[in-house]
Amino acid sequence: MMQQELIFGVIGGLGLFIFGIKIMSEALKKVAGEKMREILRYLTNNRFSGLGLGAIVTSIIQSSSATTVMVVGFVNAGLMTLVQAIPVILGANIGTTITAQLIAFKLTDYALPIVGVGAALFMFGKKKRTKQVGEAILGFGILFLGLSIMGGSVKSLGSSSVIHDVFAAFSHNPVLGIIIGMIVTAIVQSSSVTTGIILVMAGMGLLDLNGAIPLVFGTNIGTCVTAIIATLRTNITAKRAAVAHVIFNVTGTIIAMLMLPLYIYIVTRISFSIERQIANVHTIFNIVNALIFIGFVPLYAKLINKIVPGEDIVIEQGPKYLDKNLLNTPSIAVDAAKKEILRMMRYAKEMVEIAMNAFSTDNRKDIERVHGREDLVDELRDAIAGYLVKIAEEEISETEAKMIPSFLHSINDIERIADHAENMADLAERKIDEGITLAEEERLDIDRMYVIVKDMIYNVTKAISDLDKELTQEIFRKERELNHSFIKFRENHVNRLNIKVHSGSASIIFVDMLTNFEKIGDHTTNIAQAIQGKFQWNLDDIY
Repeated sequence: MMQQELIFGVIGGLGLFIFGIKIMSEALKKVAGEKMREILRYLTNNRFSGLGLGAIVTSIIQSSSATTVMVVGFVNAGLMTLVQAIPVILGANIGTTITAQLIAFKLTDYALPIVGVGAALFMFGKKKRTKQVGEAILGFGILFLGLSIMGGSVKSLGSSSVIHDVFAAFSHNPVLGIIIGMIVTAIVQSSSVTTGIILVMAGMGLLDLNGAIPLVFGTNIGTCVTAIIATLRTNITAKRAAVAHVIFNVTGTIIAMLMLPLYIYIVTRISFSIERQIANVHTIFNIVNALIFIGFVPLYAKLINKIVPGEDIVIEQGPKYLDKNLLNTPSIAVDAAKKEILRMMRYAKEMVEIAMNAFSTDNRKDIERVHGREDLVDELRDAIAGYLVKIAEEEISETEAKMIPSFLHSINDIERIADHAENMADLAERKIDEGITLAEEERLDIDRMYVIVKDMIYNVTKAISDLDKELTQEIFRKERELNHSFIKFRENHVNRLNIKVHSGSASIIFVDMLTNFEKIGDHTTNIAQAIQGKFQWNLDDIY
């Protein structure tokens, strides 16, 4: 009976602990996740700010793995360089130690009241933000409730000489402790979970400080597994970010083991609680490692480039040509705006091409590249619109006055083309996830639509560059061809459905792909009409 209570208590307590961390992490991501993404993207040019941001973001969303995977995603999309990514990853390791520090406060006695407060806010809160905060508090309480149950269950193991001998082995063999910590963390995909288990074991007297520290060091290596998994289908630069994470944690662990007596000396004088000592070791370990590496980030990046050779893929972020100093000369400023619009159009064109390739080849890597470029296109749209408004406030010629509304309409339509490319990428992902295969006729129809759209985008890009009104006539002709093909291909598809059994999901994806191509054609035509000067000045079109 005692064994049953032990097993049930450990399984149930651990389950609640993991569930609590998940709820809290997901809720905190809802509260601050998107803002954190923006902060990471725009404020990582300085290595020290990147280090601080990595620590802050991770302490907020309570997952170094989530931060690292987010960074790998940005790197894969070409929105962040390896040099920018490394400090954020170093900071993520610092931020993840906050969980251990919270656990060391021994809030298990207050777990139920915390659950009650969180549940009340989540269930009865009227505002979305209140509910999200309540969900985070609820997860926080469940986390400690799980620790309380788990701690109470393993307490009986304190009298077992066998258990003491097993855990004592970690004290005499630090390498074994590192390996066990690494394996457990790799399995549960969370260093916070493993660290929480270590703290409970230490609090029950099953682990001493010498045995706990190697286990904690091992969790830092084990947490790299999530980032490695995230890079299985990514580009070279993203893989380098994951390798940099692994090497940093492994090297840091080796350095820390050499300094182990010093670590023990420091933490035993800071606190007398073994839980706090372990939490402090975890924090100091990651801070020291980060400070050692932060001074050598460029050299470290070069080393990683040699270890993982290949060509970098980097997208230049933000506007490139919109110089405020040019506003005093509106004619030059208008030309700069046109260059930025062409750059924006090039990214939208790339998104359509990459999304089509993802759909045709089932390439998940290309899906991520499309999503990464969408943020950049949105950013350029806002920047160009603001710049055009400032030009309009200057003394401008009649020609420039006609060009500005055309440009404003054009950037809105370019942004919509990018949106439809993202829709296509989502359809490609659904096709992959559900294992959907399209019939040969459908694949050919999609290819035919794509060829027309590709020609239209090429022509409209040239028309923008040269402000060529005659070329727009070819775009209008292509649109009529596209619309005719859309109607014909959809009708043929309906006829095929009537004579043979067809997958419903495949049918939806086929029609949605045709629709996205047709919409891209519409927006391309709108740009051609704007070039012809058919749209008049309207400030409401800016935003």
